[in-house]
Amino acid sequence: MSAFIEWLESLNKKDTKVRAVLRRSLAFEPGSFPAAFPYVEPFAKSDGHSREMHYLLAGLWASHWRAERGEKGLSLGEAAARHQIASGSNSLESRFIVLLDADSDQLPHRLRQMVALLKEQPLDFGAMLEGLLQWNHLNKRTQNQWARDFYRALESETSTPNSKPSPAQETQP
Repeated sequence: MSAFIEWLESLNKKDTKVRAVLRRSLAFEPGSFPAAFPYVEPFAKSDGHSREMHYLLAGLWASHWRAERGEKGLSLGEAAARHQIASGSNSLESRFIVLLDADSDQLPHRLRQMVALLKEQPLDFGAMLEGLLQWNHLNKRTQNQWARDFYRALESETSTPNSKPSPAQETQP
């Protein structure tokens, strides 16, 4: 668990209004809701993208928070794949691709939608923050990692010993 998530968890143990304030912050541009400042600013070391991602993640954490945290959190890609398999709907894949293609301006909206859909899945918010901080990397490291997690989880859950190999598997020697 990241230091930031541990900080939020410790604040939440002292006062559960923390979650309410951070959930409310999702209705505003990340970093523009003054009531959330005391909870996020100690970790928002700089202005710009990093600060916004800390605020966004804090709101998402609060909206997704559950008292029973026994399960290990999943990457966003793996959680999305599990949700798609459990729901039997293929529409999540197109939403997931739209999220991966989001620019910095679209990201908060797209990510809020995705996390809301994944309410039944445990998420690794520490890893999500690390990914969000790298969102604008030229090589799209985060987007590629989440896509790999999504498609590998889909493949491992849907493949059976008698299933037809994927085109990539057929070309391997």
